Amino acid sequence: MNNSQEARDGVVTSYKNAPNRTVSAGGVDFAYRELGPKTGVPVVFVTHLAAVLDNWDPRVVDGIATKHRVITFDNRGVGASTGSTPNTIQAMAKDAVTFIRALGLNQVDLLGFSMGGMIAQVIVQDEPRLVRKLILAGTGPAGGEGIKNVTRLSHLDTVRALLTFQDPKQFLFFTRTRNGRRAGKEFLARLKERTASRDKAISLTSYFTQLAAIHRWGLERPHDLSVIHQPTLVANGESDRMVPTTNSTDLARRLPDSELVIYPDAGHGGIFQFHRQFVGKALEFLQR
Repeated sequence: MNNSQEARDGVVTSYKNAPNRTVSAGGVDFAYRELGPKTGVPVVFVTHLAAVLDNWDPRVVDGIATKHRVITFDNRGVGASTGSTPNTIQAMAKDAVTFIRALGLNQVDLLGFSMGGMIAQVIVQDEPRLVRKLILAGTGPAGGEGIKNVTRLSHLDTVRALLTFQDPKQFLFFTRTRNGRRAGKEFLARLKERTASRDKAISLTSYFTQLAAIHRWGLERPHDLSVIHQPTLVANGESDRMVPTTNSTDLARRLPDSELVIYPDAGHGGIFQFHRQFVGKALEFLQR
């Protein structure tokens, strides 16, 4: 479907062309985009550390939007959303719920990636009736192994990236194998496909506040995940440096109704490296 046809039919099918919108609630103007069919339970994407609307892989968004209404958003204080970034995952979850309710939604599926997966775990515990199904990618439970090291790794790889004139995500999200390096370059190129109406980059203040929230999450006592009865798909690469892959295994073991997918020769960004396989799996899981 081309741009003019998209406009005529009123259904946006590509993330590249999804207009920037805002909704106001709780004193915050939340920036968001939506696409895909208007019917059914929407899939709300909850994003990672330092990410804004432009950090979602368009192949993943467009793939899921072939069958589902997809909504991406900037949480409070991030990108084009107003307000100041909270310093706990719990407060971020409350803001996300405020945003979801502001759109008049009573039931959603959640796709949480990395920090977004931490936020999604809190949302489903705070508001169990709001969530139908859960996809947790590249993430871990409260108190999970190595999560408190995210700050150190992020700083280290940001320096490595500056010294080699690369994007830190090339190191943080992908393995250093030939496949991993190639997948990283392809992913970063896809993030640049949208050229008009791009989002504002995250501020340094917000980035450091998010790092502090993740650090706190890593030091928390484990939550009782047996209370989460929603069907959950847990996905990761087999060599996640940021949120060690053992956390995905741990999540899948502790969640009562879960399924685990681990991608070979892939890191934190496994769902982007294996976007075709992941989209196929996610669609099958959501429609089951």
